[in-house]
Amino acid sequence: MAKYFLYIVVLFCSAAVHAEGSLPDFTGIVQKEGSAVVNISTTHIVHSQGVPGMPNISPNDPFYQFFRYFGQQAPRDYETRSLGSGFIISQDGYILTNAHVIDSADEVTVKLLDKRQLKAKVIGEDKRSDVALIKIDAKNLPVVTRGDPNKLKVGEWVVAIGSPFGFDNTVTAGIVSAKGRALPQEDYVPFIQTDVAINPGNSGGPLFNMQGQVVGINSQIYSRTGGFMGLSFAIPIDVAMSVVDQLKSTGHVTRGRIGVMIQSVSSELAESFGLPDAHGALVSHVAADGPAAKAGLQTSDIILKYDGKKINDARDLSKDVAQTKPGSKVDMAVWRKGHEVDLPIVVGEAPTDAQTAAAASGKESVARADRLGLLLVPLTADQMQQVQADHGLLVAGVADGPAAYAGIARGDAILSLNNHDLRSVGQFEKLLSQVPKGKDIARLVWRGGNSVFITMKVDGK
Repeated sequence: MAKYFLYIVVLFCSAAVHAEGSLPDFTGIVQKEGSAVVNISTTHIVHSQGVPGMPNISPNDPFYQFFRYFGQQAPRDYETRSLGSGFIISQDGYILTNAHVIDSADEVTVKLLDKRQLKAKVIGEDKRSDVALIKIDAKNLPVVTRGDPNKLKVGEWVVAIGSPFGFDNTVTAGIVSAKGRALPQEDYVPFIQTDVAINPGNSGGPLFNMQGQVVGINSQIYSRTGGFMGLSFAIPIDVAMSVVDQLKSTGHVTRGRIGVMIQSVSSELAESFGLPDAHGALVSHVAADGPAAKAGLQTSDIILKYDGKKINDARDLSKDVAQTKPGSKVDMAVWRKGHEVDLPIVVGEAPTDAQTAAAASGKESVARADRLGLLLVPLTADQMQQVQADHGLLVAGVADGPAAYAGIARGDAILSLNNHDLRSVGQFEKLLSQVPKGKDIARLVWRGGNSVFITMKVDGK
């Protein structure tokens, strides 16, 4: 009898251990939320500036017509296509996705789980947060349930649904690897880092917690090959929805600005400034006539608090200022010469992406390098200071192509091409046009505080 009782106890304990150690079941999330996830395809018409097979000469040149009629003939325009994901946030057809998914698209098509394909209208996009809002003409659509990304815990399970490589409603799972992650050239988004498998086509799709609530938008990966390497990043849904509210009401996003250059405080800097512990944002430059200058902020001040919130590092301040409504009056706590000082400041308005690019180049100038799959804009003066150079181009977007496979990512700064310092997008296009098909090119890329040469092969003209 005792032996029988012991056998029952062992079975019970074994079952309990098995139950506690069992893997999570994602089927309920997929069945309930999968119908609100959509596939997004875009078409972009590229207007060719010349005829293949003829010299790269101006249409105004007398020889242009000769080569046009006697050289190789080809259509002047052609289409490029791309794929992404999105998810429905309202029953009347509003859909959230990444800005880079629909960027420069002439036509956007949404494919629902029930196989319906509908044309979508772009309501607005915000490249700085990589959030876009589009709308289809439909009613009574399934919608996702929004969650609170602030309640996410590092180590908990999360699920992604999207269309990697065009495979609709593909489900992948993993855990939250980190929260509040800062990426190079991404000052406005505290990313959720996961190890969920994300590949081209997943961009814009939802990241779910185990309650089936959307906590983020899958936006980008860190990769040296162009494919998934275990590091994925999602935009927190609360950040995305604050952008959506502005896109709905005005079609664009406004952000705060105080007019300073800042850096994080290391333990060595904290000691040298007499600060008890290493936190805050050290002011390295104050723009003349900017909000900070008018408030009395000085170079070498350390901003400890902003609007009552502790500033741990420079990116904390950048994010908090950006989310402040322009015109708001905010109190700051500043460490100055061994003492804490309170400074009120009236927050200004940050320039738009177009204004920033125009200020850097004297006119708005954007290059789409279709041979590489890159969208480039000139670096601003502040960005040049960050990369410690007086030249360079910012990667504003990356499509599927040679650059993506070589590991070039949005936010990288390309400083040179084949040992030529890059000072304009026109120069880049000219240098690229001179590279024969199949030849390697070398680019000096600045990323995360380091510069590295990356080589790649040019696929075609």
